[in-house]
Amino acid sequence: MNCFSCIKCCSKNVKNYDGDMAADGFADGKVTKSMKGKKFSSQRANVANSFTFRELATATQNFKDANLIGEGGFGSVYKGRLESGKVVAVKQLNLNGLQGHQEFIVEVLMLSLLRHSNLVTLIGFCTDGDQRLLVYEYMPLGSLENHLFDLEPDQEPLDWHTRLKIAVGAARGLEYLHCKANPPVIYRDLKSSNILLDNDFNPKLSDFGLAKLGPVGANTHVSTRVMGTFGYCAPDYAMSGKLTTKSDIYSFGVVLLELITGRKAIDMTKQPGEQNLVSWSRPFLKDRKKFVLLVDPMLQGRVPVRSVHHVVAVTAMCLQEQANFRPLIGDIVVALEYLASQAEMFENHKGLTTIDSQNEDHALAPST
Repeated sequence: MNCFSCIKCCSKNVKNYDGDMAADGFADGKVTKSMKGKKFSSQRANVANSFTFRELATATQNFKDANLIGEGGFGSVYKGRLESGKVVAVKQLNLNGLQGHQEFIVEVLMLSLLRHSNLVTLIGFCTDGDQRLLVYEYMPLGSLENHLFDLEPDQEPLDWHTRLKIAVGAARGLEYLHCKANPPVIYRDLKSSNILLDNDFNPKLSDFGLAKLGPVGANTHVSTRVMGTFGYCAPDYAMSGKLTTKSDIYSFGVVLLELITGRKAIDMTKQPGEQNLVSWSRPFLKDRKKFVLLVDPMLQGRVPVRSVHHVVAVTAMCLQEQANFRPLIGDIVVALEYLASQAEMFENHKGLTTIDSQNEDHALAPST
């Protein structure tokens, strides 16, 4: 695939939120004084509830170890049940952790203003004393990384169609941030552990503490301290500190590569030369005859070879080292939606050429 169809990323801004944001003093430019007097337009403002620490301690049975469902830079995440009976995920800030109060404020602000079916819903927060907690909708299947890496012996690997379904949903969430939010939002921490799944494997982006408002007007980028996760960070951003929506596109390409290969972005258990997923994959991405060699062996060849070629081609475009050569998220969504629909047909009929049964004459390169 040398180019996407000429379908432009949605440029219409949804302007149903009329409140001016005057956020002063947030560090690292995530939300800065420059926001004063500017309108942040989204579908509508969410109403985030304020909880007491006692309420959330009760909901999680005093943060019982048995209710621990995840840990990250922010702190620990616990499954809880509110007095209303609603099951939630409660994230508690580690006061000695790597992320702090600014990230907490940014996350509350962003998720209060942004609403989309592929973004996790913020239910509320707690600011009792020095306690900082966030309350989210509960995502029963955990994160994408739980279903790609280090699987339990009795755990089924994700099939090809489900992987594309997850990719489409994550891309739609990113498209909302880039194209429908005004000003655009750069996620800055897209990775498999931040893609959460419901019971039907519908994905939602989570953890917005590093999100940053994108460039507006004649500006081409925003300059900021380099933040993110090693292995997912775009090389141009890492070297210059110049952040654009194309930085997110690179990270999305890494996630696509994880979905294709079943390998982690960084895996120090691999031998030298294979520890960095993008570096290891470069020779395969440059030769379409080697595209199928990238596919996760856990799939046992049960994937349509033409679909693999298309998805790998999209991935290669997202991973271009020069940001200007990466596609717009709207074009990625269109391409992946089509490929996911074709993969669903494959799952239903099993009549397409698979890797195991492929004839090279049928292993067609993606069209332009």
